[in-house]
Amino acid sequence: MYSASIAAQHYNGFFVSGFGFAASHYGLPDIGFIAWPDMLAFVERLRLAFPEHHLLVDIDDGYVDAEVACHVVQRLERTGASGVILEDQRRPRRCGHADGKLILPLEEYLEKLQLVLSSRKDMVVVARTDATEESEILRRAAALAETEADVVLVDGVRSVEWIRKVRTVIGDKPLLFNQIAGGKSPRLSLSELTELGVDVAIYSTPCLFAAHGAIDGALSDLKTADGRLPDARKSGSIGVKGATELLEKNISRHHGILRPARV
Repeated sequence: MYSASIAAQHYNGFFVSGFGFAASHYGLPDIGFIAWPDMLAFVERLRLAFPEHHLLVDIDDGYVDAEVACHVVQRLERTGASGVILEDQRRPRRCGHADGKLILPLEEYLEKLQLVLSSRKDMVVVARTDATEESEILRRAAALAETEADVVLVDGVRSVEWIRKVRTVIGDKPLLFNQIAGGKSPRLSLSELTELGVDVAIYSTPCLFAAHGAIDGALSDLKTADGRLPDARKSGSIGVKGATELLEKNISRHHGILRPARV
């Protein structure tokens, strides 16, 4: 929520990343630990604090069972989420940019996807494949484009050439590209992605990884300074006053007013 509070000052929408949620909520890697009630509760907190922001939520494999996936999608839509991403992995699942991913038979995934599509009202559904073998990537991307899913994502796509190939086989269906630092996919600008025919770009963990470096640096500095805290009055430094002013917006934003900090 703190990261989201900062991000809200820069963007009008959030991607709720499975990798980021597993790391920040549980302190665990993205290998299937997320419980759907935890994700739903987090999205509810986001929606309350940020009533006007778009929320695209990674629901992994729909938490295994198709009926559970439909239930989660309906609950998220009632909460006010803008969209979900549903992948074709089977357990044990992995981050889309990790090695060792396993995928469901295409027909089994398409059945689950169709149930999810039938259970939503207006929510955007992104159909995601985690296939890694080249012919299977194209076969699945083409099949997903034929469904009523709103957007197609091939996660962990490894090159510009393969983005072009996917763009070709999915026709006019919108294409999403997932960027994560150190991942399998090339680092591309929004202008470059637009030229490749990509319609949507999501950034999975920019706040998480930035916080990692900043926290590590702050604690190292604290050791070096013999336990003396930095001067929060200096330009660019954050202290209790600045943090409180930021967080108070989460109380007042949905009332249409801003209350002054009392620190």
